[in-house]
Amino acid sequence: MTSQTPVLSVRGLEKTFTIGGMFSRGRVRALGGVDLDIAPGEIVALVGESGSGKSTLARCLARLEQPTSGTFLFEGEDILKAEPRRASRQYRSAVQMIFQDPFGSLNPVHRVGHFLERPLRLHDAVTGKTELERAKRRLMEKVDLPVEMLDRFPHELSGGQRQRIAVARALAVNPRLILADEPTSMLDVSVRIGVLNLMRTLCEEQGISMLYITHDLASARYLADRIVVMYAGEFVEGGESMSLLSDPQHPYTRLLISAVPDPQRHGSFDPVERAQLRRAVLHPTSCTLGGRPDSECSSERAVFHSVTDTPEHWVRCGLYAPPSDAPGTALELPETPEASSAA
Repeated sequence: MTSQTPVLSVRGLEKTFTIGGMFSRGRVRALGGVDLDIAPGEIVALVGESGSGKSTLARCLARLEQPTSGTFLFEGEDILKAEPRRASRQYRSAVQMIFQDPFGSLNPVHRVGHFLERPLRLHDAVTGKTELERAKRRLMEKVDLPVEMLDRFPHELSGGQRQRIAVARALAVNPRLILADEPTSMLDVSVRIGVLNLMRTLCEEQGISMLYITHDLASARYLADRIVVMYAGEFVEGGESMSLLSDPQHPYTRLLISAVPDPQRHGSFDPVERAQLRRAVLHPTSCTLGGRPDSECSSERAVFHSVTDTPEHWVRCGLYAPPSDAPGTALELPETPEASSAA
């Protein structure tokens, strides 16, 4: 954990969806009590398999989905309780989202200049036509694209160039937090590193925080300061990127790392075990990894344990209870400013 005041502080965020028809209606839990802090200028990678709840979390934070319960503070303000219209305008200016598909996120009937001009006008970021043109040129320079591309249509650009336009559009209103939902997964390997370097440079130069959602552990290690592992709508392990990947503690984290090709590693992951883990998403218990033949987990809800002497690397698993964790010494997340003032 960082000592800085978080730019984003999430506590107990839950989201459930209703499925089925009139006579067979049910509820599926997508998020189960998520707690997350992101410090100013920090890049946090959220990793996990498809269906683990990563994109749902991003959509809730972007206010594209309404959480079922929980709170999240942005720069000390409770966004869910703020006056809707005022909070929506200010919050959407400060928090921008980069979507996964650069082909679908840009309307093919408009030129590139339109995608940069629209957020500038909607959020009153510039005044006058001259300032508008200058702002669009500056944005193109930030993402290392020639100004001449402002007059092109999306189909005239490569996938990497389209994604850079999406990054420029997110930067148009000077955001303080960017939610990047697998922004490189649909790009060629040869251009991914360029987009990752671009996002890292922009965060360092402008102090922008980022939640980087990915299933690619290699890019998470390369880009992120901290990695959080998500399974079945809950966080199961987190820590500094190199520390977590070099010394994974949770069984699910180890399973994710075992799926990454490594010629120096002996053996391989068990596909049957992976299938059992994925089925557990639809039938979560007090422990989403419980119910396996070799499981010795407690039936109680797993608590957070510190892997090292400092709380930077933590794991949430009943199988991990180090000797140093005496009763009552399990990790507790800091309270939000609102909760502290009410105590």
